[in-house]
Amino acid sequence: GGGKKVEVQMVKRVGLYELGRTLGEGRYGKVKFAVHIETGDNVAIKIMEKDAIKKLNSVEMVKREIAIMKAIHHTHIVNLVEVLSTTEKIYIVMELLSGGELFHKLATLRRFDEETARRYFHQLISGLSYCHSKKIYHRDLKPENLLLDDDDNLKISDFGLGALFHDSQSSFCHTLCGTPNYVAPEVLNGKGYDPTQADV
Repeated sequence: GGGKKVEVQMVKRVGLYELGRTLGEGRYGKVKFAVHIETGDNVAIKIMEKDAIKKLNSVEMVKREIAIMKAIHHTHIVNLVEVLSTTEKIYIVMELLSGGELFHKLATLRRFDEETARRYFHQLISGLSYCHSKKIYHRDLKPENLLLDDDDNLKISDFGLGALFHDSQSSFCHTLCGTPNYVAPEVLNGKGYDPTQADV
């Protein structure tokens, strides 16, 4: 009866956001399209299952990702709108980028002309140098983590493996992270590396 309908309605709403289609799947849950019911703004919401985060021993990593996203505001970095939380889930509300992943664009076109490649590279370096100035290192840069907006501008996303450095004792980093195909060689050799160099 009517009860069921209300329940479905409740599930599709988070705070002031009406949830829509699934945009992608992540390690801890889905990324969904959503609309702010008062402003009409379109956003992307990363929905993380707290159980999945605990099972994968990723509580600290998720906390760090949220802290990093709160600390950075730049034209070429995916902007965090807000973070909502229930007993079972964490909702990371981000700006919606409708241009998709750079990876898909590259796969479709096979290659970029020099001017396009140069523009993307400049935008990437602009976002990266901003992060590095705040002692934040991404450490998992790859075309899948670079998103495009309506105007074909590049934005860095997914700071899940990023490192926030407070350690002034050592400028070298010893944790293994990143996606193997794109990892800098010095990250794999186990001798410690400069994360600023490894991002580039």
